[in-house]
Amino acid sequence: MAAGTVVSRGLGFLKTMLLAIALGTATGVADIFDVANQIPNIIYLAVAGGVFNAVLVPQIIRASKREDRGADYVSRLLTLMVLVMLGLAAVITLSAGWIIPLLTTDFDAAQIALGITFALWCLPQIFFYGLYAALGQILNSYGSFGPYMWAPVVNNVVAIGGLLMFLALMGGQEMEQGRAVAHTVENWSTPQTLLIAGTATLGIAVQSLVLIWPVKKLRLGLRPLFGWRGIGLGRAAKLAIWTLGTMIVGNGAFLIYTKIGTIATGSRDQLEGAVAGPYTLTAATMVYLLPHSIVVLSVATVLFNRMSHAASNNDDDAMRHILSRGLRTVGVATVFGAVALLVLAGPLGMLFSGGSAPAGALVGIVLSLLALGLPFFSANFMMNRVFYSLEDARTPFIIQLILTAIGISLAVGAAMFPPQWVIFALATSYTLGTIAAVVVSHRFLKKRLGNYDGGRIVAAHLRIACAALGSGAAGVVVVWLFGGYSPDGFVWNSILSAMLVVAVGGTAMAAVYLLLLKLFRVDELKEFLDPVLEKLGRGSGARH
Repeated sequence: MAAGTVVSRGLGFLKTMLLAIALGTATGVADIFDVANQIPNIIYLAVAGGVFNAVLVPQIIRASKREDRGADYVSRLLTLMVLVMLGLAAVITLSAGWIIPLLTTDFDAAQIALGITFALWCLPQIFFYGLYAALGQILNSYGSFGPYMWAPVVNNVVAIGGLLMFLALMGGQEMEQGRAVAHTVENWSTPQTLLIAGTATLGIAVQSLVLIWPVKKLRLGLRPLFGWRGIGLGRAAKLAIWTLGTMIVGNGAFLIYTKIGTIATGSRDQLEGAVAGPYTLTAATMVYLLPHSIVVLSVATVLFNRMSHAASNNDDDAMRHILSRGLRTVGVATVFGAVALLVLAGPLGMLFSGGSAPAGALVGIVLSLLALGLPFFSANFMMNRVFYSLEDARTPFIIQLILTAIGISLAVGAAMFPPQWVIFALATSYTLGTIAAVVVSHRFLKKRLGNYDGGRIVAAHLRIACAALGSGAAGVVVVWLFGGYSPDGFVWNSILSAMLVVAVGGTAMAAVYLLLLKLFRVDELKEFLDPVLEKLGRGSGARH
């Protein structure tokens, strides 16, 4: 799973880099496309990624114990989900005309029109995201984890092909006296929309369709089946309603963040120089979530199945052990990831700058503000899996209500900053919100499970943090040697120079980190590396 995610995220990085070269990062067109393309992602997280993930796995695992291995139940469930996602995608796509004005601030008529055009091409992704999530969770429930993680590779390949065609036919974004001059709202055309938004949606469609083959290999004989009475969907429906409520509340707050972020875009013409906008925040967020996506999602997917089995056996001791082990193991990656992102924020920002040092610095600043929240974000994700494995969707809803109130308060505060500072304030709000999430989730989790090895978890993270800070010192030295703290330093010369600094700095930090983990006798390192070493060992044995 992690291998698939690494390849997918690597291609995702390349896709984002090409998009930055094509449109720039601190431009109106890039921000408008980002807003339109974020809507399907939000719906996916709310309905498909949230409801399907939290509700389907425990239900399908229960159904798989039947004589038909759950074939009838899964067929009816999949039919229902396809119909729901198809209807949802149609309704939301037809509503693009009022969604875009609702999500933007101070956009003029031309910007709104382009946003609606992008949305009409991007919103059909909702159906394909839903199909991808449904098929993926079926595969996960039956222990086939790899295809779900590898499918996005195909998506990125398709999108990259579209961007390469765009660059070949239309050229890239250029800067003149600090302002973008190549692709603007005023000179944007239909072929440009097809190559940017059209191929983005095509990639999502292919990503979902490639999962049909591995699902067939499960030999369940799935087929369209209607009639949902008396098959046990009532329990799933109750859980889905609570989970959907949780996701709507959480993503409602995110929509407010998106709207506030467009303040910078609407005011860009009145400001001098590069200004951070929604696309800058999205690029930084993608980098920020990389350790979580590669490690935590992979670990959590497996542990969620184990939690669900423990819950079905009413084994709270096993649940506490699984959670403690999971939190300590992922900490090895997330704490180091936070320090690495903070130290290498500048060169990482340059990778998504389109070659512009000022734009790269903006991405780097936002990434620095987000980085410290990474361990808390991942920990909260793991903690919430416990409630869903227990088929308790009500508690996460209550938690999300509390966190949304905190998040909206922070976002409103961010909106009071000058336009050029709004994105930085929003990034700070994200970090504060993730820290608050762990505190709130811990209170509810302790009430449900009792002591889940909290002292051991904290002690492990403290040792891991000491090792990470030591590696951070090594990274600072590398960045300094390459001129990372000077405006005209080597780091800021080009995307390639930034890549070199990331490679050298990241390697040095990783080497020092592993050495210090062993020196501090961090046992979680072995648990973290054993699956990888075992996999490599099997591969080496097979070759010999």
